Amino acid sequence: MLNALAYIIGLISLIIVIPAQIPLLGWANWLALPVIVTGIILGALSSKDGGRNFCLVVLLIAGVRLALGGGLI
Repeated sequence: MLNALAYIIGLISLIIVIPAQIPLLGWANWLALPVIVTGIILGALSSKDGGRNFCLVVLLIAGVRLALGGGLI
């Protein structure tokens, strides 16, 4: 159950992160980070690793975008 919840949270955060790849919308990644971390925690509590790994990939996408934009844009 926690794995499915981690997948759902990962999808919600991916919906936030994808438009944040557009220039001047990078601030949305800061909104997605707490959601992603919540998904990672729930995925870590699960007996399976799929949801956690999916959230980690979304975190990587958001983190790279924030690093490229200097954390702001």
